[in-house]
Amino acid sequence: MFITVGCKNPFAPKFDENYDENKPPLSDLSTIEGVFQNFQYAYTFKDTLVYGRLIAPDFIFTYRDYDNGFDVSWSRDTEIRTTYGLFQNSQRLDLIWNNIVLSTEDSLTANVIRSFNLNITFNPTDVVRIDGRVNLSLRKDVESNKWQITRWIDESNF
Repeated sequence: MFITVGCKNPFAPKFDENYDENKPPLSDLSTIEGVFQNFQYAYTFKDTLVYGRLIAPDFIFTYRDYDNGFDVSWSRDTEIRTTYGLFQNSQRLDLIWNNIVLSTEDSLTANVIRSFNLNITFNPTDVVRIDGRVNLSLRKDVESNKWQITRWIDESNF
């Protein structure tokens, strides 16, 4: 008598049936949706190289400091350094883009307000959940045909 026992090999995971071969994990940034796709990829895989390509040289980030009652802004260098710190100090980042609240676009500029959910796992007992909105201004480079973020106003109540 033979008994067959099933075994799942953790080094040979099951094929992801939901994988869409028509949607590559990275975009060439020729579309605004491609910027959001690469943004999500950069956070998921904590990839500062991909993230850095999204941020224009004249980038400005602004958020509201509710404790002190004023807005705080910083440049591209601080944004890259801050994001690198987030990537290094978290175990996992789960970013989900939700509804686009407002979108205006012409051939070279765009403004997109979009809601998101972000879970930051620092360790199994320290998980921060943020639900908010980004207000992004983007510019398309005429020569490369790529979009970059020039301004990010964080409209989260965090």
